[in-house]
Amino acid sequence: MTNGERYSTLRSKRAQVIAGGGPDRVSRQHAAGKLTARERIDLLLDNGSFQEENVFVSHRNTGFGLDTQELPGDGVVTGHGLVNGRLVFIYSQDFTIAGGSLGEMHAAKIARVQDLALKFGAPIVSISDSGGARIQEGIDSLKGYAGIFYRNTISSGVVPQISMIAGPCAGGAVYSPGIMDFVVMTEQARMFITGPKVIQSVTGEEVTDEELGGLAVHAEKSGNVHLAAESDQEAIALIRQLLSYLPSNNAEDAPFVETKDPVDRATPEIGTIIPDEANKPYDVRKVIMSISDGGAFFEIGERFAQSICIGFTRVGGQVVGVVANQSMHLAGVLDIDSSDKAARFVRFCDAFNIPLLTLVDVGGYLPGVDQEYGGIIRHGAKLLYAFSECTVPKVTVILRKAYGGAYIAMSCRDLGADFVYALPSAEIAVMGADGAATIIFAKEIREAADPEATRQRLVAEYKDKLYNPYVAGERGLVDDILEPAELRKRIVWSFRAAANKREDRPARKHGNIPL
Repeated sequence: MTNGERYSTLRSKRAQVIAGGGPDRVSRQHAAGKLTARERIDLLLDNGSFQEENVFVSHRNTGFGLDTQELPGDGVVTGHGLVNGRLVFIYSQDFTIAGGSLGEMHAAKIARVQDLALKFGAPIVSISDSGGARIQEGIDSLKGYAGIFYRNTISSGVVPQISMIAGPCAGGAVYSPGIMDFVVMTEQARMFITGPKVIQSVTGEEVTDEELGGLAVHAEKSGNVHLAAESDQEAIALIRQLLSYLPSNNAEDAPFVETKDPVDRATPEIGTIIPDEANKPYDVRKVIMSISDGGAFFEIGERFAQSICIGFTRVGGQVVGVVANQSMHLAGVLDIDSSDKAARFVRFCDAFNIPLLTLVDVGGYLPGVDQEYGGIIRHGAKLLYAFSECTVPKVTVILRKAYGGAYIAMSCRDLGADFVYALPSAEIAVMGADGAATIIFAKEIREAADPEATRQRLVAEYKDKLYNPYVAGERGLVDDILEPAELRKRIVWSFRAAANKREDRPARKHGNIPL
């Protein structure tokens, strides 16, 4: 065979791999509103930067008709490339080849890029579009999944892991995204452990694919999805934006971006965003954007547990994670879901050296039998644990209400906050004034000639004495009381002062967070 013939053979085999399942299946993929595995990779990575690995891998099993099937690349495309000039590893399942099903060699290709991402200290992005385990390969498929989950776990807190759900993701396959840091999902995708037919046969419940595992379910109810997208294109744009806020690994800082937004820019508008009335709602995102460079805020989990608002921003060029009570939903109280949502985000930021800004306006924990039966004690403790465990720089600003145990959970001084500030409107107390005064002065109110007038007078006196930030300031629990116009400048300089923070903790294998 001549060199020319060898080159021709190579080109032919490569073309077969690149063609995937062939033009008919590619057309069906497009008709379903989905891109192909390779189109997704090309869209995510910087132009021309993709370097494919394990190009010619194919399945080894021959039973149940596999010996007669050609599965180019074994149904997954793997490799690495650049996103905004930074190294990222990626694998993208190819639904046009055996429905993207996972077999032994399919899993081995994924494990290979997981190992390289960990070794080279780079983020990894997975794109799921698969019918699940390749049944013909039996336990080899299960072994493959286990190896992926193990690597997800070992990589957790070392390199960022982002999952894009772009098609079906069912059965055991759902646990890899479940372990990863952020999950992005499209309208065309479905994700569940057991499908509608199995559920109907076992429990008698009738449910559609969308009702069981569609985007709305996971973005709003289960909280399994952090970023929602209408299409592959939108999902990939979100991933690129998310990566711009993240370090490549836990030994680096997040990318610093020079800003033209003056560090000492005054923010008087915050005083008008926050109403004078303690119970009147407002959108805390407007406060965040006022503080942020150029008003940019990248929210995470926007549609789930909306009484807490989390996400990434930059202040003075530095990436900061934000945790803020959102009074527009449930008056900003903490409940089971919002505690889980915030705690996981805090732990991510701590793992990847991202400082935390906490904006407090919380009236307490959500009362109710369902919350108590659902384990609000355990779930609420997760946020306390996360902030206490966290060693990155922490700045807390009390905007308005800060009551009871929820005041503590929202990164108070004694939970390890490095700097704590309050606006003059801040109310720091064990509970609301009406309830507190009614308990403290119950006898006096009951015996008064005019109980209601007496109650109102005593509530007003109680508020005047305790419902202000100065008591906390006198005890050193608040570093300063600021006018709204001063917030941005003080926050920027506080994070800069804490840039070289070092904090030692007792030696241990790991703590035991109240899961």
